[in-house]
Amino acid sequence: MSKDSDIPGKPPATGLSRGLTNYGDAGFSLFLRKAFIKGAGYTDEALGRTVVGIIDTGSAYNPCHGNARELVEAVSRGVMLAGGLPVRFPTISLHESFSHPTSMYLRNLMSMDTEEMIRAQPMDSVVMIGGCDKTVPAQLMGAASADVPAIQLVTGSMLTGSHEGTRVGACTDCRRYWARYRAGEIDEATIAGVNDKLVPSVGTCSVMGTASSMAIVTEALGMSLPGSASPPAVTADRIRAAERTGTAAVALGTSKITPSQVITPKSVENALRALLAIGGSTNAVIHLTAVAGRLGIPVDLARLDALGRETPVLVDLKPSGSFYMEDFDAAGGVPALLRELKPLLHLDALTVTGRTLGEEIEASGPGFPQEVIRPMANPIYPQGGIAVLRGNLAPGGAIIKQSAADPRLMRHEGRAVVFEDAADLAARIDRDDLDVTADDMLVLKRIGPKGAPGMPEAGLLPIPKKLARAGVKDMVRISDGRMSGTAAGTIVLHVTPEAAVGGPLAYVRNGDRIRLDVPARRFDLLVDEAEMARRRADAPVTSPTAPRGYRKLFLDSVTQADLGVDFDFLRPPAP
Repeated sequence: MSKDSDIPGKPPATGLSRGLTNYGDAGFSLFLRKAFIKGAGYTDEALGRTVVGIIDTGSAYNPCHGNARELVEAVSRGVMLAGGLPVRFPTISLHESFSHPTSMYLRNLMSMDTEEMIRAQPMDSVVMIGGCDKTVPAQLMGAASADVPAIQLVTGSMLTGSHEGTRVGACTDCRRYWARYRAGEIDEATIAGVNDKLVPSVGTCSVMGTASSMAIVTEALGMSLPGSASPPAVTADRIRAAERTGTAAVALGTSKITPSQVITPKSVENALRALLAIGGSTNAVIHLTAVAGRLGIPVDLARLDALGRETPVLVDLKPSGSFYMEDFDAAGGVPALLRELKPLLHLDALTVTGRTLGEEIEASGPGFPQEVIRPMANPIYPQGGIAVLRGNLAPGGAIIKQSAADPRLMRHEGRAVVFEDAADLAARIDRDDLDVTADDMLVLKRIGPKGAPGMPEAGLLPIPKKLARAGVKDMVRISDGRMSGTAAGTIVLHVTPEAAVGGPLAYVRNGDRIRLDVPARRFDLLVDEAEMARRRADAPVTSPTAPRGYRKLFLDSVTQADLGVDFDFLRPPAP
């Protein structure tokens, strides 16, 4: 398939001449296109410049993107300062709290929208503006598939608030206060007061949730400008980052550096190193797997775990630490982190600036005294924040954020308390007659990619109310779903294969014994294979289906967590 020009021997088309609609006469196609766009007041001089598409994901349903209008204006200014022509266009916008059944269910749809709109419309390069959780991975996935020069701009994190003199931020503190409310430690008036203070500005979560993790990972991957991941949404630095991104996009349109040149096995490994060092969201493993998978680059869980054993957590941010994203920005942001990680990185990896990661680290200059980004010799956790588990309960692997878990539960054996699905959990978790103790393991089935569908962030099962009231703060919880990057606890996630397709998790019963051994990276159901075979024969699992629409497409095509929960037909054919 020709990307730019269908005429042999002619140079690739640029600007408005790219991707012409075929009426059988290329000259007429361009003539018609220019006639219509001139209706918006453009001159021939403007239309002859490098065209930079700007993806605008502003939406009243997406407060994390509440600064999108200002960012579009700043990007446009940067494009025009560099002599280009900015052209804004919309795509799907996703917010975690405003997407039913979950934003993950719609991530692949947004990636398809992004890919096809980049491909369908004439642009020499594209600036993708995203922030809330699934929008950035969706945009990177779409850009990787379209392979038009692209650069990511994140919306930036929100500021922190204050409740009764205590600094608070979304959404680790959301979960902390809600747990106290469930336990009866605070009353209705207090929880209502906190609700007003947790999100004091537009922007993404102010802790190391999925949005912050993906912003940092994208910069380490080389797909955004150095220093652009961390400035908060409502700051002048965020606007300046947008302007610089617009200027860089014009240069990209000239250099023709495409995502497939930036997203390589080396840059993906750099991104994983950064993720491990920040104590980042477990969701980012799935997203990076999906992004890399669009270019045929595998993310091997065994390799991820090997990287984790030699990459300590250096960033002291909630939920693994104490600080917030605005503190990370003040401490020097991603350039300061990469400076500490330099001995572990592939410094020759190319970035969207046209320079290597090593060159960008050198250009960032020396560090300065601060408390948020630790040196390698003084980490906040000796290994990477994420560990990969294997065993008969997760033959395809499972994930735990060990840096945010209770050290006392890292080796634990307990009795399974099983919930068949999210509805069963909601119906029984707070019943006084629930047979559960703090030493048990809560098991939730059928919240995986197909089971929910969409693999919702329901893996942080609530502590049963009767235990919460007795002071229990953490216990082992197991599921085939995900959890928010803002969450903390001893949570085993992404159990693969999921229960809904007949994975071993489907056959766990109340009272079964489960052994978790994070240092040994083991996760096992203590039931013999003969008994498991009997259970499979007695209750065979039928994978979910749907009669029509996007749900049918999703259930027919979605992969498991180890392949990024992407659609199988969006991945390149196996070599």
